[in-house]
Amino acid sequence: MPSKKKVERVQTGVRIEKRILKVLKALAAHYEMSLGDLIEGIVLHSFEGKVPFGDESLKFIEQMRTAYGLDLKAADSHNLTED
Repeated sequence: MPSKKKVERVQTGVRIEKRILKVLKALAAHYEMSLGDLIEGIVLHSFEGKVPFGDESLKFIEQMRTAYGLDLKAADSHNLTED
């Protein structure tokens, strides 16, 4: 098992699309972890070009996307606007 790494965490106010946040919160709850821990894991995997989710997680994510009406895709990421 890898050794624990001490980090300094800060509180931040991040604006995020409502349905994305619902899916992220559901995923964090599913794995009994905090939303912050989930986001850190996603980012660290992405920074190394690694896929953050396996097949089981992706199935759960797809269920949550459907449940929360999240129809946005990666291609939409640079084309989002607000009312």
